[in-house]
Amino acid sequence: MSTGLLGEFERLVLLSVLRCGVEAYALPVRKVIEEATERPVSRGALYRTLDRMATKGLVGYRFEEADATRGGNPRKVFEVTPVGLDALRRSHAVTSRLSEGLEGVLEGSS
Repeated sequence: MSTGLLGEFERLVLLSVLRCGVEAYALPVRKVIEEATERPVSRGALYRTLDRMATKGLVGYRFEEADATRGGNPRKVFEVTPVGLDALRRSHAVTSRLSEGLEGVLEGSS
């Protein structure tokens, strides 16, 4: 399945899911993105993006067993699929190629 190039927020979500590992449910993923970007992320935007990415096959999820602290509701734990990892690698490669030779400009030491 060809997914084309990833959007910026999709890249952030995939990287954050990878960074969170086995704790990649919505709250920690959101926190990682907010800390990295220094911008708030709405729950709705994150959930819509995760759902869309699951439909595209970029992420998968499993339900964690429900417990009393969540009112008996199970939690979705996300993981990057091989399709998602491939898309992230392609996107990273494109960014790297376009950035090559521009380190001085991008790092502000022109």
